[in-house]
Amino acid sequence: MRVHEPGRTVGKVPGNNSSSRQETHTERRMWLPLAATLLALCAALVATGRNQGATTKLRTMPEPPPYWAYAVNPPEKASHAKPDDKTLRHVPRSSAAFTLRHINDGFNPPDWHPDGHPPMPDVVAHGSKPEVLACGYCHLPNGQGRPENASLAGLPEAYIIQQMADFKSGLRKTSKSDFLPATHMDTHESKANRREVRAAAKYFSRLTPEPWIRVVESATVPKTHVAGWMLVPTAGAGKEPIGHRIIETPVNVELTEMRDDASPFIAYVPMGSIEKGKQLAITGGAGKTMACDVCHGRDLMGSGNVPSIAGRSPSYIVRQLYDFQSGARSGPDAMMMKPVVNKLTLDDMISLAAYLASLHP
Repeated sequence: MRVHEPGRTVGKVPGNNSSSRQETHTERRMWLPLAATLLALCAALVATGRNQGATTKLRTMPEPPPYWAYAVNPPEKASHAKPDDKTLRHVPRSSAAFTLRHINDGFNPPDWHPDGHPPMPDVVAHGSKPEVLACGYCHLPNGQGRPENASLAGLPEAYIIQQMADFKSGLRKTSKSDFLPATHMDTHESKANRREVRAAAKYFSRLTPEPWIRVVESATVPKTHVAGWMLVPTAGAGKEPIGHRIIETPVNVELTEMRDDASPFIAYVPMGSIEKGKQLAITGGAGKTMACDVCHGRDLMGSGNVPSIAGRSPSYIVRQLYDFQSGARSGPDAMMMKPVVNKLTLDDMISLAAYLASLHP
């Protein structure tokens, strides 16, 4: 087992000699004209409004959507909330107290650590009844999110606004239609009005992402099951080989179920996957893909309206790479990503996600 703390280097860094540095720089120069062309195409799509009213056509994929990335609640557990016993709950380092009814209220979710973030706009704190849940219910008041959704903290304001437009127009969907955290975005959250979307985008874009996921390379993992649209350890079930999977789960399931936005996650990834993903991200893998920093900037911390991808949930990253490849995501950003993901295998996606999650956000 190898534990990777965000910001540490694991394994040999590519480019420690002049010849490898030259090779990497040459490969990047070869990609720059393509990147410029794709950026221009995306700008044209946005300017002309061709993303409105489009339909999504999925391609036939060599492998089905991985269950561990698209964690779907079993039908008999579609509602996982425990009945309210009116007992006040508490979490560490917070003076707040909430009942289960409050904790599970999608229009008034708990804010355990109000001093840890700026004042939330109403749409983030309460949503808009009857359809638009509070953004903070799923993405948490600190914007860090959970494996079944996105981390929004620090994403560009314009990027968040564009994603909401893509959900609304039908350009951004999910490869697995029963993965409700994603389908809920286009069936419900897209009902937010323009003012609410802008307020939420402005709020989340001004948050600073913090290390949230500890990445561990391991040959074995705890046996898990799906609850609350994420993987949780099965008590007393022992361990099993990780195989070709990423197992992302709460460090403390009870605190995560209480929507404590100070309770982080751990992601088990296959042995050697971080280094393999690093090679793909930095060099493009000899033409299999392209160097991530061409678009996502230095240290993959984002560039302009291109989002940061460092330190994000590996489950989320795999879903997005798969959705780009399948055609489920077909908004303006997908025009840039399609040639990037076209040749990736699921194992490549796992390695890239493991490496990106291991970085400091």
